[in-house]
Amino acid sequence: MRIALLAALLFLASLAEAAQMPIAALPGGNVIYKPIQSIRERRFADLVQQKTDFSCGAAALATVLKQAYWLDVDEEHIIDGMLAHADQQVVKTQGFSMLDMKKYVESIGMRARGYRIPPESLQSVTIPVVVLMDIRGYKHFVVLQRTEKDWVYIGDPVLGHKRYKFDDFVKGWNGIIFAVIGPGYDKANALLDPPQPLTAKNKINGFSPVDDAQLMDFGFIQSDFF
Repeated sequence: MRIALLAALLFLASLAEAAQMPIAALPGGNVIYKPIQSIRERRFADLVQQKTDFSCGAAALATVLKQAYWLDVDEEHIIDGMLAHADQQVVKTQGFSMLDMKKYVESIGMRARGYRIPPESLQSVTIPVVVLMDIRGYKHFVVLQRTEKDWVYIGDPVLGHKRYKFDDFVKGWNGIIFAVIGPGYDKANALLDPPQPLTAKNKINGFSPVDDAQLMDFGFIQSDFF
């Protein structure tokens, strides 16, 4: 019994390390290996996970910079960068603000734009942006990935990929989007095509990259595309 249990544990450990599952699906008993992904890995795919208190803004900003601009940054790197331009006493009690994020973005040679928009304009937001939500009295920065019909898709540094009913999102959102603008933007970045819920049926992939004219509405300039 102990030997069988040990063998089973070793098998599971090898799956966790290799992230592949052997399947006997070929004639003659040959085995093929199919990549697998845990629910947790799927939940945080392409997102920077928040690891400290009050660092949701840093994690959300890192997500945008990594995925949309392919910059080699992480949460800790951005925390250090924002602290250099922020009031550290305020950060200790209230966390980082959009102003802190703006100063950091400008310090690395990029541009930041804050837009107050009405809820009906969310459908026209075609780049990943940082937004502030009030979740049960807790102010929390997340990445707004896209809005589709009655759903708003969010990259949450704590909870991973989520989607909210449009009206539920609007209730907790402060009406402002924070956009990072600069050269090297990947118009087909992964944040624009978040994973569907595991219960989704009949997924229709209607994603297509945004054209240059739409990006210029957010403050991009022609030289950013070269």
